[in-house]
Amino acid sequence: MRLSVPGPRSLAGQLFAMQAVLIAVVVAGYALFSYVSDRSQAEEAATRQARAVARSVADSPSVLAATRTADPSAELQPYALKVMRDTEVDFVTIMDPRGIRWTHPDPDQIGQTFQGHTEKALRGQTFTETYTGTLGPSVRAVTPIQDGPRVVGMVSAGIRVEEITQRVQDQLTALLGVAAGALVLGAVGTYVINARLRRHTHGMNAAELSRMHDYHQAALHAVREGLLMLDGQYRVALINDGGRELLGVAGDVVGRSVAELGLPAPLTGALLASEPRVDEVHLTASRVLVINTSPVSGGERRGTVVTLRDVTELQSLMGELDSERGFTQALRSQAHEAANRLHTVVSLIELGRAEEAVEFATAELELAQALTDQVVAAVSEPVLAALLLGKTAQANERGVELMVSEDSSLDDGLLPETLPARDLVTILGNLIDNAVDAAQGSVGARVTVAAYTQGCDDAPELVLRVSDTGPGVDPEHAEAVFQRGFSTKPAGPGGRGLGLALVRQTSQRHGGSLTVAEADGGGAEFEVRLPLRESGTAAEDVTSQVAAARGAGGDA
Repeated sequence: MRLSVPGPRSLAGQLFAMQAVLIAVVVAGYALFSYVSDRSQAEEAATRQARAVARSVADSPSVLAATRTADPSAELQPYALKVMRDTEVDFVTIMDPRGIRWTHPDPDQIGQTFQGHTEKALRGQTFTETYTGTLGPSVRAVTPIQDGPRVVGMVSAGIRVEEITQRVQDQLTALLGVAAGALVLGAVGTYVINARLRRHTHGMNAAELSRMHDYHQAALHAVREGLLMLDGQYRVALINDGGRELLGVAGDVVGRSVAELGLPAPLTGALLASEPRVDEVHLTASRVLVINTSPVSGGERRGTVVTLRDVTELQSLMGELDSERGFTQALRSQAHEAANRLHTVVSLIELGRAEEAVEFATAELELAQALTDQVVAAVSEPVLAALLLGKTAQANERGVELMVSEDSSLDDGLLPETLPARDLVTILGNLIDNAVDAAQGSVGARVTVAAYTQGCDDAPELVLRVSDTGPGVDPEHAEAVFQRGFSTKPAGPGGRGLGLALVRQTSQRHGGSLTVAEADGGGAEFEVRLPLRESGTAAEDVTSQVAAARGAGGDA
């Protein structure tokens, strides 16, 4: 037969067993204490009772008178039996000074010698003792019967020890009954409480709970995504390392309200919302976050679980992808136009108009080269130049003229390594896209871009300015346009209102600023100013290049 070893009891079961044992030990200890205490009290009470009965009999005048008769037993035996019944003692023995019994519960013992000590009584003293006589062990009192100073007899009254024990046992039985009731009541209460505890712990024992806590802590620190748990009052109950990093909070934030963390207002509002949020994009000072919130409820709102994902790099790559997609569309359109022009050239040659074909082809080449020369002459920084060329072709396809202002001057190698090309594409690309959208459909639709450096030698800065001929920005919305979600255009599949918010975020990350004003010819003018500061030799190189550009007339 295979023996099965029981597994570890659940935490609730262990608590129930411990409490049951504790109650049993307390009840047993109290019962033992009560038994000892009650027995001692019962013996003391029996001693007092025997002493009182013996003194009462010895002081009775009828007893003294009977001792003077020729046959004291004839009068004293009925009297002694009556006293026994009335006082509930086990025996009342009256004897002469020699200890010869005149009375006894057993008539056969009358005339026999009293078994016990009588010396103190013969000296006129009353005393008590526990002695084993004809009726067994008993607690007895012995007192003299005096006729003046002379002792003419003695009285002994007692209660058997067995009777005392029976009294104590009766009390102990009642006590055990009460204790058993208390134990049952305590066990039922303990079981009810532990049943509730079992539901809360899902029947797991202490080892399983400890192991789950270890797994919980390891998982919190292992996941790269941010995890934030809020209680019913929207205070931080738990936050992992990823959550601290993504939200940019430090120190002990557990127990603090979400509103006290210093997060952007839209993000704070999303965390405080009672309804769940799914894949919402929010901006912090340096990151683009996707948040999901899920309320925790069990009949009442208990809190919110928030997950955070960093999509800053993904959003940047999506912006670059959008730009590349725009470039591709522009190239496709240009290829279509180039094919039309090539067919025109071929047709002119077939018609024998070779000179006109050469003039037509040369004019198209000169126009494209002039556009390239204009952009490169103004902005020789390769990333910005390529972006402007691509955006120019893209804008032309939408009926918008994109121009590079004459005061633009940005040489190759002027920008420090701390200002990566990806951030420049994010800033200028989003500004141009918004400007083209605003200018499209207007009379003389045009977007003007300026890029140059200015400022003193100790604090040079890069200025990027984009203006359009669109309807402009309402002064009341001058700050709101930079908030995520704000847009005057219809919402598309990917949502609106993120471009300018990304521009501001990128600018602030590099210590720059973004402002909007009314352009000279109407429309809106957005300006970004980025400091060109680096340490050591790099800073000196940037300063010298800016000074050279200013000497060449490039400073605006």
